[in-house]
Amino acid sequence: MTSADAPAHPYSDGGLARARRDFRSWRRTRPFWAGLLVLLAAAPIIYFPYFNLSLGALSVAMSTTGGAGSLVIGLTLIVLGGLLWFQPVIRFFAGCVAIFLGVLSLPISNFGGFLFGTLFAATGGLLALAWGPADEGTPGGTGGSEGEAGHG
Repeated sequence: MTSADAPAHPYSDGGLARARRDFRSWRRTRPFWAGLLVLLAAAPIIYFPYFNLSLGALSVAMSTTGGAGSLVIGLTLIVLGGLLWFQPVIRFFAGCVAIFLGVLSLPISNFGGFLFGTLFAATGGLLALAWGPADEGTPGGTGGSEGEAGHG
């Protein structure tokens, strides 16, 4: 192979670099971090009501009567997180429901998964409400015409 045949950027077409670039472009077209936080909120909400701890012969069970409610809330948050990733059009509805379920998990699911689930759900829901698709007319995706000198 001569230098004339070598590509200018030998690693630019590699599988990992291409996958990373494709993932980045996919992630930028949807409320990715909102969906991730809503998905993460489901873990403590589902896990803690069914938590069993064994200390030698002593078994500590945290099973509560809110176990079924916690399961429903957690599974709904998982569905909402997936919908935020794959159907970004419903971000307003999913964000409102995620916030509502996060607050609802406080009395139902051991203080919302010891506040971790509530905070993740509320933050993810607020991020979903705040997210908007980028303008395709501007290079950076920001509409910089407002507030600039000479535009009035």
